[in-house]
Amino acid sequence: MMNDSTAMKIKPVMLLALLVPGLAVYTFVMIVPLVFSFYYSLTDWTGGPVKQFIGFDNYLQLVKDRLFWDSFKNNLTIMLLTLIIQMGLAFFLTTLFMSKLMRMKEFHRTVIFFPVVLSAVVVGFIWQMIYSRDYGILNAVLTSVGLESWIRPWLDDPGLVIYSVAVPLIWQYLGIPLIIFLSAVHGIPKEIYETCELDGCTGFKKARYITFPLIYDTIKVVMMLSISSNMLVFSHIYVMTGGGPGTSSMVLAQYAYKTSFTSMQLGYGSAVTMGMFVLSFGIVLIFKRLTEVRR
Repeated sequence: MMNDSTAMKIKPVMLLALLVPGLAVYTFVMIVPLVFSFYYSLTDWTGGPVKQFIGFDNYLQLVKDRLFWDSFKNNLTIMLLTLIIQMGLAFFLTTLFMSKLMRMKEFHRTVIFFPVVLSAVVVGFIWQMIYSRDYGILNAVLTSVGLESWIRPWLDDPGLVIYSVAVPLIWQYLGIPLIIFLSAVHGIPKEIYETCELDGCTGFKKARYITFPLIYDTIKVVMMLSISSNMLVFSHIYVMTGGGPGTSSMVLAQYAYKTSFTSMQLGYGSAVTMGMFVLSFGIVLIFKRLTEVRR
């Protein structure tokens, strides 16, 4: 009679057959474009049939490109705001959802997650109307409650615009970390919380000393996903400001797009995308290193 361990063994040929489709798709979608992008970044290609090899000249220019680093700074600002505000709100809401005092949890969960399924372009247009100085909802609300002094040109002030465009990103994708945190919390044995409550550990103490340590690994993974996604943000800002006023809300993905398809400097644009990849990968590695906890 075949035991369970023998029955669960998979032949190498079968394992390879299961892996090949996924690896083929990943290679075609991720690896091949990355290789071609690196090749184009070593040329002065402007869209025509001729591609002259120029070595690492594009990268030398990229290091000195002030607009590239300003765009990177904007990405960092959005990333930090998202990590602090979005992750903080997601953990706070997770704590509320675990409370026995909260009612209609399924409804609130659905409402918070609903913006995630909306198109980024739609969200950008909605928030563009909300921020409008003449007919925007935000300024109308401020006027109605007597706070006219708080009215600002939210998308036209170079010192304010990067914070304004970060709000829609935080709002739309708040449901993703919330759902992941809730799933992680549901995996914690109820006996731990019951024992904690018997010892008088409730509310904030329970969240700090029980929930947070036990889902720390999940929080770390979600934060790394947030970092990588915010380094690639494009659609919201493109719709709301187009990178303006001037270049005050320009991000790396938009700079790469503008360089490649507006200025038709496809070789240099490829170097920008490779710079994005290296910086994103480096930030993720640094964050992973900083968040390691000795057992």
